[in-house]
Amino acid sequence: MYIYLPIAEVSLHIAVVIGLGGGVGFLSGLFGVGGGFLMTPLLIFLGVPAPVAVATEANQIVASSVSGVLAHWRRKNVDFKMGTVLLVGGLFGSSIGVFLFALLQKLGQIDLVIKLSYVVFLGIIGSLMLFESARAIMRARQPGARRGKLHTHTWLHGLPFKMRFRRSKLYISALLPFTIAAFVGVLSAIMGVGGGFILVPAMIYLLGMPTSVVVGTSLFQIIFVTANVTFLQSVQTQTVDFMLAGLLLLGAVIGAQIGTRFGGMLRGEQLRGLLALMVLAVCVKLLFDLVITPEDLYSVEILK
Repeated sequence: MYIYLPIAEVSLHIAVVIGLGGGVGFLSGLFGVGGGFLMTPLLIFLGVPAPVAVATEANQIVASSVSGVLAHWRRKNVDFKMGTVLLVGGLFGSSIGVFLFALLQKLGQIDLVIKLSYVVFLGIIGSLMLFESARAIMRARQPGARRGKLHTHTWLHGLPFKMRFRRSKLYISALLPFTIAAFVGVLSAIMGVGGGFILVPAMIYLLGMPTSVVVGTSLFQIIFVTANVTFLQSVQTQTVDFMLAGLLLLGAVIGAQIGTRFGGMLRGEQLRGLLALMVLAVCVKLLFDLVITPEDLYSVEILK
């Protein structure tokens, strides 16, 4: 059965939309990412306008992240103190990001900026994660191999305003996670992502958090940042399609619970490798769509 989406102004099959939501929810629980890096391009591929896909996906990420956090909280895999610092930075960055989104929309460049942002960031992050995870897997298979450090201390760890994060076993400056989260918050507003595909590697390699704690803490921060993005987008740009978001949400809640259970069956480097392959696959598809010659060289848009 097809359903008409009033804000997106397209008709989509209900089973396809719910299935996409379930798949993204599964990734959310499995990798600790909101899943927007995959869902937003998929919605665009289905014909949903890019601004609507971005704003609506932020709303759906809230549900899948809540479901995932509850599952990780029961396993005591959430550092709420670190999550709070990340949350403050994320709210600051996402508020700035929504302002930039509205400005780019007025200039008529938002579609191009969204797609280019995906190609650049997915390509860089996916390549780095794939290289590191492959190196970690090969090192683990070598007899007598010693486990290397996930991160090295640099001048960043000497910044002021140090805090002790007991659950993560860290004593670092609060400015470092705040800055990372603020940057991710900007991307969350412009790209319609939770930012987990950047936040998770940053928490592991820059902050030095244990992989077991990173997933739940990342999802905790994503909940409130994407909720802030949804509210601001609905007020400033009116691009949130709540009919589409509701269908995606239905599948996401169930998928996140299943993904959390599967996540415990794989080692950290295996999870990072699988996430890297998915990130690169989406990047290649978007890049291909940008460079091929369109069927219609010209289009006419009637301004309302």
